[in-house]
Amino acid sequence: MPEARQIETPGGPGRAFTYAASGPDPLATVVLGHGAGGGLGASDLVLLARALPERGYRVILIEQPWKVAGRKIAGRPPTLDAAWVPMIAALGIVGPLAVGGRSAGARVACRTAAEVGASGVLCLSFPLHPPGKPEASRAGELRAPGDHGLPVRVVQGERDPFGGPDEVRAELADPSWVAGVPGTHSFGRTPTEVLAATLTFLPALTT
Repeated sequence: MPEARQIETPGGPGRAFTYAASGPDPLATVVLGHGAGGGLGASDLVLLARALPERGYRVILIEQPWKVAGRKIAGRPPTLDAAWVPMIAALGIVGPLAVGGRSAGARVACRTAAEVGASGVLCLSFPLHPPGKPEASRAGELRAPGDHGLPVRVVQGERDPFGGPDEVRAELADPSWVAGVPGTHSFGRTPTEVLAATLTFLPALTT
């Protein structure tokens, strides 16, 4: 069972769930946030929280205050960032830190990576644009970590209506930074391909 902790933020209390790494010293800490339409029960977050500690990584899942309060709709991006940043600070993480998350959580991590002292960003289903609206691109957020010299890696569903892998690759300097996996904006019940891609990417994000 994870260690649960409530953390106060300007938007109310959030929660952090820590999954300890096997062994005395974790290779790195991976902090992940949830999306705007779901919570920490997303299959990819559940799988990574269970499997990465066995590989030596400590995993912390962040539950945003709006979700803790029982609201069904996430707040505006600035409110998400304003909660995320103090929660990361309160965790007092020492050593390499990869931040990331699913969908809206990936956007938060990209926008704030430099501010929280991350060593890299892991994006799961980055919502490059609203479905059917490629002109409303969020590529600037995706590239924000790189603007600060931080690596970013993306795991994207092959049929994601928010932007497929090729669309995401076109926005980054190296196409190998994006792994296409089966699925749409969600990855199915047992997204083993997401785990495999994450394990491939993490060394670059935590050194």
